[in-house]
Order: sequence, then structure tokens, then C-alpha cells
Amino acid sequence: MKKFLFFVVLLFVTIYASAQNGKVQNKPYIDLRAFHFGVMVGFHMQDLELMNVGPYVVTGDDGVSVERTIVCDQDRWDPGFTVGVLGEFRFSDNFALRVAPGMYFGTRHLTFMNFTDLEGEEPITQTQDMKSVYISAAFNLLFNAPRLNNTRPYIMAGLNPMLNLSGKESDYIRLKKYDVFFEIGLGWSFYLPFFKLRPELKFSYGLVNSLDMKHAERIQDTTTKSYAHSADKAHSKMLTLTFFFE
Repeated sequence: MKKFLFFVVLLFVTIYASAQNGKVQNKPYIDLRAFHFGVMVGFHMQDLELMNVGPYVVTGDDGVSVERTIVCDQDRWDPGFTVGVLGEFRFSDNFALRVAPGMYFGTRHLTFMNFTDLEGEEPITQTQDMKSVYISAAFNLLFNAPRLNNTRPYIMAGLNPMLNLSGKESDYIRLKKYDVFFEIGLGWSFYLPFFKLRPELKFSYGLVNSLDMKHAERIQDTTTKSYAHSADKAHSKMLTLTFFFE
């Protein structure tokens, strides 16, 4: 994560320095358009904030109840990438509304620690690689500062509904088919000779409990069911660096 943030800061400084070498304004009327399109590519780091339930009683088909304690966690921020398009409506010199449909691809690495069934004195550890494929439709409000030569900083905030296309019945835990993220971030517009480039760094947090509890009820195997019931809430988090070409 520290290397990712260092790369972001270095990139912003490098592009800013190159954009200020000359004072001739590139694309001086590009921001006067009432509406325009663009494309975007980006990279993100994602995490899953899980709420563990603690000791849980599982009743098998034979009627025997067993109490298990299993802890689930995404133990690292996992990388992914983003592609999409955008349409932006200009409200005034400073405010604009951006609609950005896109797709997010990645994998979450989950670790389960079973404190009931031990190997010696250590808990049994299981892992799950959870594929994540989302279709998103972000609605962001942008506030742009005054343009300075060939640069213009801005801040943004908004909501990003997402449709989850991933998940397997064999997974220990699954996420729901929908999620809604609150997003906040900052960016910098660079006016190049042939187009405008916007690097943007934003943080996204899932507002709904995205854990699919019905998935746990469909599992028949007692051992697998114990892992499926290890958590009862999940909220997704993302840190995204996006490049908009307009």
C-alpha cells in the first residue's frame, strides 16, 4: 500500500512539472462544452471489512450440535484494474456532473482461522481466493478550481452503484449481487496539446452489508457451513487511481 501511494504522488508531481514548462494554454475552450465523452483506465486496491460472529453452534444432519470458533479476514489489500467510459455535464465554470459506467476486475484473498480444530497448538488455516467482477455506474459531482496555465485541480464526491457478477457455490462465503459505494477523492486536470488528462485518486466505501447470508443456509456440509457462518457483515473498501482521457 505504501509503494502504491508513493507511486501516485510521484506521478502527480511528474505530470504537473511537465505541464508547467510552457505558459501557452493548450485546449483553451475545452471546458466550455456543455457535455462531452471520454474513456478511463485505472488501478485499484480493494479490501473487505468483515464482522466476525465469534463462537457459532452448527447442527449436523445427525442432530449433533458442535460449537466452532472461526475467524475470517482479508489479510491484505489486493490489486485490480478498471476500464470504462464517461459522460460529463457542465453546470457552471466550477461544477460538473460526471456519469462513469465501468467494470472493476480483481481477486480478494481471504484467510479463515479455525480455533476449534487445532493442529498441535496452532489453529487450522483455510484460504479462499474470491474473484470480483463488478459493473458500476458512478455518479460524481466535481468542483473544479480555476485553471492555472495547463493544470486545474478538483475534488469529487458521489455514489457508485455496483452489480457483482462473481461468486461460486463452492466458496466459503459469497457477496450479494449488488453494492453501493460512497466515493470521495481529488484529481488534477492536465491540458495537453491533443486532449485533457485527468489522474484521480479516490476512496470508496460500501454502504450496505454485502455479505450473502443465504449462501450459508444452502451449504449442506457441516464443516463448510461453519466457515460460511464465520462472519455476518461485510463492507467493501477500494482505493482507486484512475486516468480519464477527455
